Amino acid sequence: MLKYLHNIRWNRVLYLSLFFLGVIAVIIVMSLVNRKDEQQVCREVNIFIEGKEAFIDQGDISALISKSYGHIVGKRLLDIPLEKIEKTLKKLPYVSKASVHLDMDGIMAINIAQREVVMRVINKNGREYYIDLNGLKVPTTLKYVPHVMIATGNIEEGYKNPLDSVNTSLVKDLFRVTQFIEKDELWNNQVVQVFVNNDRDIELVPRVGNQQLIIGTADSLEQKFSLLRTFYKEIIPKVGVDAYNKVNVKYAGQIICEKRGVWTFDDLHHPEKKIKNNTL
Repeated sequence: MLKYLHNIRWNRVLYLSLFFLGVIAVIIVMSLVNRKDEQQVCREVNIFIEGKEAFIDQGDISALISKSYGHIVGKRLLDIPLEKIEKTLKKLPYVSKASVHLDMDGIMAINIAQREVVMRVINKNGREYYIDLNGLKVPTTLKYVPHVMIATGNIEEGYKNPLDSVNTSLVKDLFRVTQFIEKDELWNNQVVQVFVNNDRDIELVPRVGNQQLIIGTADSLEQKFSLLRTFYKEIIPKVGVDAYNKVNVKYAGQIICEKRGVWTFDDLHHPEKKIKNNTL
């Protein structure tokens, strides 16, 4: 018997014993953790809203969740439908992304990214809507009015459902023109509005001067705006900002200017002739 006990590798027995004790300890701890998880309640809800717009705020999100799912704080973590809450938030027309997370301490984190709108359309019937960076329609609201380009005039396309895509070539052109203007510092400062006239040509409403700047469609925008730049830098300094009633660059490579009143270039050098011509 003693000889048998002497042959036992006690160090291996010790390691095996420690191993099984460790497994038992882990099982006990996991059991306690699971029991705690089952009883753990939400202690706090933190809402983070990203984006330069202010269509929605934390109060709006909190009210929507409470209305749809009841009070979250105090509810067991297992009873909080995270996926459903996330889907509800993503359906909001002003939300581009939404995620909802819970940690082991009972804190819910809601992260929301707002849509960025680039143009406000007011069609010929007075129907209004925004268009976001992806070309989707976003409803207007009295709560917040972003500082974006406004498109008015002979625009037929209206608004039916949130996040509908733009479907007419005219509004698609307006969207392209607006994006072009926004990316150029000069035109972003000079153009205050886009307008569609009765010929369905797109016009630019300038900040300085009161002439009609007709560009037609969104084709060849680089060339058309280059011609307008030439008009402002080389022609305006010679004739004055109000010398022309219309400036048309809709035709490739041409600047067609319609004079305001009766005058000639010779009048610019002889003001007394200009007075005489205008009197006649």
